Amino acid sequence: MINNKRIVVVLPAYNAAQTLETTYREIPFDIVDEVILVDDHSTDETLQKAKELGIKNIIAHEDNKGYGGNQKSCYHKALEIGGDIVIMLHPDYQYTPQLIHSMSYIIANGVYPVVLGSRILGKGALKGGMPWYKYLANRTLTLFQNILLNQKLSEYHTGYRAFSREVLENIRYNDNSDDFIFDNEMLAQIFNAGFEIGEVTCPTRYFDEASSINFKRSAIYGLGVIKVSIRYRLHQWKLWKYRLLNSQ
Repeated sequence: MINNKRIVVVLPAYNAAQTLETTYREIPFDIVDEVILVDDHSTDETLQKAKELGIKNIIAHEDNKGYGGNQKSCYHKALEIGGDIVIMLHPDYQYTPQLIHSMSYIIANGVYPVVLGSRILGKGALKGGMPWYKYLANRTLTLFQNILLNQKLSEYHTGYRAFSREVLENIRYNDNSDDFIFDNEMLAQIFNAGFEIGEVTCPTRYFDEASSINFKRSAIYGLGVIKVSIRYRLHQWKLWKYRLLNSQ
């Protein structure tokens, strides 16, 4: 807890048995009040490992709901148990839990209501092993998004994110896709609602056990990003009503 704000870390898990313990052990429990793990119908021992670690808040999906569907369960539970600051941390150990302090203090002190851990600030992405094609796609899509969304983020595609309770309560994230494009739809909603986003430099790790989508899924995701950005701009120009941004 910081400044009387309850901090909840959510772990959207899918086949994370090999990396969950390493991730969990690095969570700073001097400030983190609760941890929630949502298992998206894993085929490995993720659930068993979570129970062995003593994680009290565990949700097990009976069917695979997808990356976005997993996050919806994470945020719903985090708000239900009184989270004031909610941090999404992938349990595949691709992102370091050691940045939780920095991200939490930024929100707790009212500097920004949303903080992203950016792999692009500095040299974290390539140094950590991000494939060149993903790096180039990240930079190209980010430039495109910054132009259409009228923002200046270093990247939109990180999976390390922290939100204030106010943000989660004022955007309709439950209406978003259950797939990977959920993240970008959520950022569009956040900007549309008038919230600002801060970033911190984040090292990253690419290794066999870390989750990563293949080239085909990456291409589908990229097309989805372009679609979200265009729809956002048309909505701002009042030329087309974007369903996800209506009634916010």
